[in-house]
Amino acid sequence: MSFQQGLSGLNAASKTLEVIGNNVSNANTVGFKQSRAEFADVYANSLTGGGASQIGIGTKLANVSQQYTQGNITSTSNTLDIAINGGGFFRMSNNGAITYSRNGQFQMDKFGYIVDAENKRLTGYTADANGVLSTGAPSEININTADLQPSASTEYKGVVNLDSRKTALPAAGFDPSDPTTYHNSTAVTVFDSLGNEHTVQNFFVKTAPGTWSVFSTADGVSTPALPAATATMTFSGTGVAPVIAPATPTVNFVPTTGANAVSLTMDFAGSTQFGSNFSINSLSQDGFTSGRLASFNTGKDGTIVGRYTNGQSKTLGQVVLANFVNPNGLQSLGGNAWVESADSGVPLIGTPNTGSLGVLQSSAVEDSNVDLTAELVNMITAQRVYQANAQTIKTQDQVLQTLVNLR
Repeated sequence: MSFQQGLSGLNAASKTLEVIGNNVSNANTVGFKQSRAEFADVYANSLTGGGASQIGIGTKLANVSQQYTQGNITSTSNTLDIAINGGGFFRMSNNGAITYSRNGQFQMDKFGYIVDAENKRLTGYTADANGVLSTGAPSEININTADLQPSASTEYKGVVNLDSRKTALPAAGFDPSDPTTYHNSTAVTVFDSLGNEHTVQNFFVKTAPGTWSVFSTADGVSTPALPAATATMTFSGTGVAPVIAPATPTVNFVPTTGANAVSLTMDFAGSTQFGSNFSINSLSQDGFTSGRLASFNTGKDGTIVGRYTNGQSKTLGQVVLANFVNPNGLQSLGGNAWVESADSGVPLIGTPNTGSLGVLQSSAVEDSNVDLTAELVNMITAQRVYQANAQTIKTQDQVLQTLVNLR
């Protein structure tokens, strides 16, 4: 008599229940991947190397494999939370020791690093002061919270429609304080090298049919000094594509704030002269004042973009992902972390949405992929298997007892 088959069956059912119990206990663990117990039958070796009537001696646990299927994506209110939709793992650094995770519940530590609950730092490509990424070896991502340096205005672009029906005025009579000496005006805010605001106004005076003089002031002071005009625009009979002289008119002034002198190139290309009311189609300038980091978020490609109080934005870094030829070969460390092994192969590192790597979703996390309904059904099945194997041991015992009682 042998109790081996029934005993191995009890052990197998017990291991199955352990795996199921671990899955169920992690049903709410972000980024958790459920496991599956895999079994193999067992046969005793025969002296002759085989036998037609060979009977198995039970089962054994061959492997516990994790199932890397996609979990549901749940939105959160934390902009630092990141979910992976597709393949890949976050690459985490703990004092240089690299681990991999699917748990995207991140926060910022006091040093500006993006970390998980165990203070492991998220890695990727860092950006310099100008927002240019260093795409060499991945390093720990540090968010620079310093104020954004101001940028002095250097270019002004204005597209307007000038009313061809206006009566010409003498250019020499222009006075910015007298509205009767010009036809229309525009105003735009520009910035010096310290980020201080200045107002530049352009005044349009029709001096002859199809000819307009443009006068400019900076903070109310004419530049260039009167009676000189900043530029002259001459329109053909179609009222489009004016000839501008000089070709690159400029407005120069020295701020009283101690900042560097401002030299503003004026661009009126695209302006028109039609028989309709004056209108401003676009006004823009390329400077901005200093700004503080107000928020940042992560794009689908892992790019972390910061938004500042002055309306500007800048790249602060980029998250990278790692994938493996054989993810099932990864060694689980607990704490939502894996490390590479000889079975997993080397990590294949790249930016999200390239190769086999998935895309990222900011302000979201990936739920556990455990199906509670399926696990409960599997639990019932494992329980029945355990009872059935216990019954085979009981039957063997009864047969043995019968033999012992023979006289």
